[in-house]
Amino acid sequence: MLFRQLYHLGSGSYTYLVAARPGGEALIIDPVLEQVERYLTLLGELDLTLAKVLDTHVHADHVSGMGALRDRTKCVTVMGAEAPVDVVSMRVRDGEAIDVEGVRLHALHTPGHTSDSYCFLMDDRVFTGDTLLIRGTGRTDFQNGDPVAQFGSLFGKLLTLPDETLVFPGHDYKGDTVSTIGEERRFNPRLQVSSAEEYARLMNALDLADPKMMDVAVPANLHVGRGQEDEAHPGCALAANEVMRSRRRPEYILVDLREESERVRDGVIPDSVHAPYGQLASMIRPGGALRALAGRPGHRLVYYCAFGERSAMAVDTSREGGLDNVCHLIGGVAAWREAGGALEVV
Repeated sequence: MLFRQLYHLGSGSYTYLVAARPGGEALIIDPVLEQVERYLTLLGELDLTLAKVLDTHVHADHVSGMGALRDRTKCVTVMGAEAPVDVVSMRVRDGEAIDVEGVRLHALHTPGHTSDSYCFLMDDRVFTGDTLLIRGTGRTDFQNGDPVAQFGSLFGKLLTLPDETLVFPGHDYKGDTVSTIGEERRFNPRLQVSSAEEYARLMNALDLADPKMMDVAVPANLHVGRGQEDEAHPGCALAANEVMRSRRRPEYILVDLREESERVRDGVIPDSVHAPYGQLASMIRPGGALRALAGRPGHRLVYYCAFGERSAMAVDTSREGGLDNVCHLIGGVAAWREAGGALEVV
């Protein structure tokens, strides 16, 4: 396994890069905008393809690099279902898996620092974001923070993990890099409480100043979604009602870009074919399944995903690969459902 812990001095933030092997797919957790070039250089040096980028929550102390990495690499952006951001490619819920080649993380919804805070568990380690820090915990006094909810996240989820589980936090200001669940249970002063009420009193008495970047970072991090209209190619971005009409025309082929877990969870648009976004490049090459479908006279591919971001990127990738008869569903399955479109159970 390849594992890198990267530090941003200005915000005291940790970013993590994980991959199963050199030359394979990678994921990045909690990137910082100012460090995007550094991440891209490292990915190139390790011969890695960035498949997914995750944010543990809406950050208040730095602008996320998630959108910039998506724009540079066409990777999939991931956040928790509760995140109040405009658009990300995938939203995960408590207990769901996030996969890239050879690596699997499990999402743990851990509200308290913010209402949308998530931790990500991987084998022998857990990426705790701002929920659990080394000898500390994330503040709970803004962005729908709630010390009672955080007590439940800490004692009901994180501290139930094995003592030897490595703890990799989203921040540290003292120079510490890693801890364990057992260490934090024994030595973290904020965890030496006997009840949620006691923990709430402790957190409510902290009286901390707002993060310096808060007024800039939070608005920026709430608007990370990629635009789904394409002025250069009019007519390639279709609203849900347009796609509904197009389904009556057999030359329009709906292509579902989501992962199988999303299809099982949310259903599929009837009569669509499945082409996972991660396999798109090979499927549009000469001899690929999508290229064959698009090659039929008069046919047109209509890509869709969960919220429209992957399908918009798929249109770009397809056009770069020489396929012009492609378009996509604005807003994805979410917009389709809101417009009253039918969905089938997988």
